[in-house]
Amino acid sequence: MSQQTADTLTMYADYVCPFCYLGEASLEEYREERDDPLDVEWHPFDLRSRERGPDGEIDPAADSGKDDEYYEQARENVRRLQEEYGVEMSLEIAEDVDSKNAQQAATYVREEHPAAFAAFHERVFDALWQDERDIGDPDVLAEIAADTGSAEEKEIDTDSLRTAITDSERETALEERFRDAQQAGVTGVPTFAYDGHAARGAVPPEHLQRLIEG
Repeated sequence: MSQQTADTLTMYADYVCPFCYLGEASLEEYREERDDPLDVEWHPFDLRSRERGPDGEIDPAADSGKDDEYYEQARENVRRLQEEYGVEMSLEIAEDVDSKNAQQAATYVREEHPAAFAAFHERVFDALWQDERDIGDPDVLAEIAADTGSAEEKEIDTDSLRTAITDSERETALEERFRDAQQAGVTGVPTFAYDGHAARGAVPPEHLQRLIEG
């Protein structure tokens, strides 16, 4: 794992991963139970990297390495964790959604509107897993940005967000972040990394407590 500061938890995640959504819920429960605040750094991960063609787009003919049995088992695990964590989800699997635009938009918001990032990040997750919207659609992302307010900063300019989504330099930077995750030893998400240690999967709050406190 990459080096982490002692007071920061890094969460490697992809918006199209249902277990990342559930992991966010577990993490939030743990943070609410803590006496001290915990800094969390979101690190993007490309869950569908094996399916991308040379142009960076998803190739429908590519072999994802996941068959019907895999998806049925994943759905079963999602339903179990939904009940365990008390999380409402109208969608269990998002195998046809490409999150790359959403991740590029999120990195833009984090850099240019840091006070609004947490709300934007949460709403992107909710848009997919609760509202079943295509978060790869720039129109959807612009609408989320327009609805994301911040008392500390000016509103997110949706034209700037759209430009950021199609910016080739930002795309290159995002792909470098994807490679950074792989080079750090991350092979699946969610992965929580803290002070040289890591936990993988939508682990319960008590596991996060052991990772960070003990």
